Amino acid sequence: MSRSEILAVDAMGGDHAPESIISGLDIAALRHPKAHFLIFGDETRVAPLIAATRRLKNACELRHAGEVISGDMKPTVALRLRDSSLRRAIDAVLEGEAAGVISAGNTGALLALSKIVLKTLKGIDRPAMAATAPSARGDVVMLDLGLNVVYDARNLVEFAMMGELFARAVLGLPAPTVGLLNIGSEEGKGDETLRHAAAMLRESPISKQFKGFIEGHDIAAGTVDVIVTDGFTGNVALKTGEGALKFVGGLIKQVYSAGPLAKLSKLLARGSLLRLKETLDPRRYNGAVLLGLNGVVVKSHGGTDALGFAHAIDVALDMTGNDFNSRIAEWLAAMDRALLSSESAAAAADAPSQPVATQPDV
Repeated sequence: MSRSEILAVDAMGGDHAPESIISGLDIAALRHPKAHFLIFGDETRVAPLIAATRRLKNACELRHAGEVISGDMKPTVALRLRDSSLRRAIDAVLEGEAAGVISAGNTGALLALSKIVLKTLKGIDRPAMAATAPSARGDVVMLDLGLNVVYDARNLVEFAMMGELFARAVLGLPAPTVGLLNIGSEEGKGDETLRHAAAMLRESPISKQFKGFIEGHDIAAGTVDVIVTDGFTGNVALKTGEGALKFVGGLIKQVYSAGPLAKLSKLLARGSLLRLKETLDPRRYNGAVLLGLNGVVVKSHGGTDALGFAHAIDVALDMTGNDFNSRIAEWLAAMDRALLSSESAAAAADAPSQPVATQPDV
């Protein structure tokens, strides 16, 4: 089997581990018959669950891990647990046994271990967290969602590049459009870092896909396919969107339970409500990816169920199957060539003109 079809799985991370993890893997084994899973966890708890599955038991290998990183454990403590299920799964990627790792456990520990063990790709200054979200025009990609509070223009350009490739791999878009989240869409808006990043993107290999600055309302409108911002702003926007969806969902339930006529209306609109529920189901968007590392690293929501975890596995296999990291290296090389050409042209334009030598009169 191809290495791109092998994932390392932390079976002990998450609120409902290992039961929801193993059930999710069983669903994934049906969706991806060629996939193979290296499962790390407490053998006494995990082995009976695997034995009871229909498909997973023929598509996995269980490796015992004697330690568990709890959800509230500090990353500095987690780094010292060499036999934890999370550390062993990440080590499998480092050693070339798996193309990616997935965990529903401690986010801080996953980030710290991934950065220290796998390290960032050559040419990438900072990794970024990306995920998909619903919009009026279909699913969109947003990054960074919380990893980078301190950043510069080059980081935003790298995020844009990785987000564009992510949208190709996960959403199947041939030429995703990209926008920088700002306080206004006009060219002069925002700080110098944003304006510098925009100028760099206009000279980049994705210049035709770059649509300039976008505002907060453009996220749900689906104005662009890839929304690029810093980790602080992105995390606030993400949590605001999640809260808004829960609020709207609660209002819909109240409206359709207000009385006999409302309940009758609910029955008549059942088909439309089911489609709406499916579109807004957070499990469809489970699976945030830490982009820019030497290996695919996927973070599942800790409280998700089996179906949500299976979706996160879909994301991981989309990434490994599209040879994501090799495409990042190609993009970086093209970006550096474009910037070098732009700088050379600017230097030539600024250089003083030389007088033309003339033949002296005889």
